[in-house]
Amino acid sequence: MKKNFKSLIASDLKSVIERDPATETLFQAALFSSGFHAIFCYRINHFLWRKNWHLLARFLSQITRFLTGVEIHPAAKIGESFFIDHGMGVVIGETSEIGNNVTMYHGVTLGGTNLFGKKGKKTGKRHPTIGNNVVIGSGAQILGPIKIGNNTKIGSNAVVVKDVEENTTVVGPAAHQTHKKQAPETIFCAYGVDKNLTDPIAEDIALIERRIKELEKKLESVSQKNIK
Repeated sequence: MKKNFKSLIASDLKSVIERDPATETLFQAALFSSGFHAIFCYRINHFLWRKNWHLLARFLSQITRFLTGVEIHPAAKIGESFFIDHGMGVVIGETSEIGNNVTMYHGVTLGGTNLFGKKGKKTGKRHPTIGNNVVIGSGAQILGPIKIGNNTKIGSNAVVVKDVEENTTVVGPAAHQTHKKQAPETIFCAYGVDKNLTDPIAEDIALIERRIKELEKKLESVSQKNIK
């Protein structure tokens, strides 16, 4: 069931209060949140796009980009309770689809690949599909017509080019899975990275370093015996 414009704006405004500790009131959210300003304008532009007023929608979208630093194509589909923190540098492409209760930080790109088919024409779906309750950290690049599952966290500066399963955390360029939880978390996790996050590559490097130290000790012990 699609919500009306007023309900969508109310949910977006409420999400600022819930997820930005620096914002204490709805008035502050409406006045100072550049992310909310961008989303508010997008809602208008998307309405115009659906009414086939494409040129006007694109024109207003460019003005919004100039004023907020956030570029959202008016054809993109975005669910309720969408929150962009800080905002600057966010890019959301034309065929992007975003679910409900999604959080994005500055510098995030939902970029398109497979730009042209064999005959040189644009293909239909070029941008990511983001599920519900997803957190995308600053600088993350999610590229191509891939699917990001519900309750997923994308770490800062991750580069994601493949589908991501539900309830999963991915980090790093290119992003790799660190762990998967059986059930979604009830506590909001800022920037998609929690304090218990582990990096399997870092753990492997630490293991190699420990092995090297153990071998060095054994070698030193053997050398001392030979000297005696």
